[in-house]
Amino acid sequence: QVQLVESGGGLVQPGGSLRLSCAASGSILSGNAMAWYRQAPGKQRELVATITVGGITNYADSVKGRFSISRDNAKNTVYLQMNSLKAEDTAVYYCNRFLNPVRWGQGTQVTVSS
Repeated sequence: QVQLVESGGGLVQPGGSLRLSCAASGSILSGNAMAWYRQAPGKQRELVATITVGGITNYADSVKGRFSISRDNAKNTVYLQMNSLKAEDTAVYYCNRFLNPVRWGQGTQVTVSS
């Protein structure tokens, strides 16, 4: 069964950190670039970060220097380390293949507020 399960979200104060995890079933990660996306209330889903099979990363300008994407292929897991969080980072965060996405998971809510 193809499945993506995101976790690690929560409520954090501005300037704080969170580490998101995305557990993927089956062969979702195998041979595929992966990505983290986010969707804020009333806005479209946007691409946050990508990572290739070989570990090359790319980031949206809005998170560059603050977020770090990584993957553990042996554990079928993708991570997003988020530092120096801002209120505008508040959103539901999702992971998926960068190309040929599979069914979306439920996401994990990140709320940045004092």
